[in-house]
Amino acid sequence: MNDPLSIRRLYGRRQGHKLRQGQAELVDRLLPEISVPGQGELTAGVLFGRAMPLELEIGFGRGEHMAWQASQHPDHGFIGCEPFLDGVVGALMKVDELTLDNVRIHMGDAIEVLERLPDASLERAWLLHPDPWPKARHAKRRFMNAGPIGLIARKMKPGGEFRFGTDHPVYVRWAMMVMGRSPDFEWLGERPSDFLTRPADWPETRYEAKARAKGHEVWYMTYRRR
Repeated sequence: MNDPLSIRRLYGRRQGHKLRQGQAELVDRLLPEISVPGQGELTAGVLFGRAMPLELEIGFGRGEHMAWQASQHPDHGFIGCEPFLDGVVGALMKVDELTLDNVRIHMGDAIEVLERLPDASLERAWLLHPDPWPKARHAKRRFMNAGPIGLIARKMKPGGEFRFGTDHPVYVRWAMMVMGRSPDFEWLGERPSDFLTRPADWPETRYEAKARAKGHEVWYMTYRRR
């Protein structure tokens, strides 16, 4: 299996439509305040100025899920990674609206952040509705591959949770194969309701809502770090 840690770019273009004036002003004002620092180890002290449990969302879309989690767990620090400016703007709007002080954003590849986190520092990590790269020749571009999953395992505390959601049947089969081969994680699903029903502490994202509107099934996978 190809190791996509050597594939440094797992996404396409970074910006869609032109930002409105208010959006551009929000980016100029708030993003520098809550951006992940560009160098050095990323401890809770560096990121938030105090010791606290850390959580990571890989590709947060418009930030609905991350903002909800941060509002529910104000004593945890949330790091969100998203390469697309439109998504970052959406997250900034939620951070600003909810006055969240426990969110940090990296506009770029999540691998760049994971590599700088201390080992065994993450309580939870999230990968929700990633690009499935459905063609076989693009499988190496999927985040769900041995290299990134091994890196998450190294950065996660024993007993920590990695949650994965998708509505794509090819990707869910691929993900189950990759995670089934991992010696570092155990799947917590025991019955169909465990992966076909969204947990109460897993709010719906716009991508999930779109998938449901199209009649797609959605799978919710939770793995525990051994």
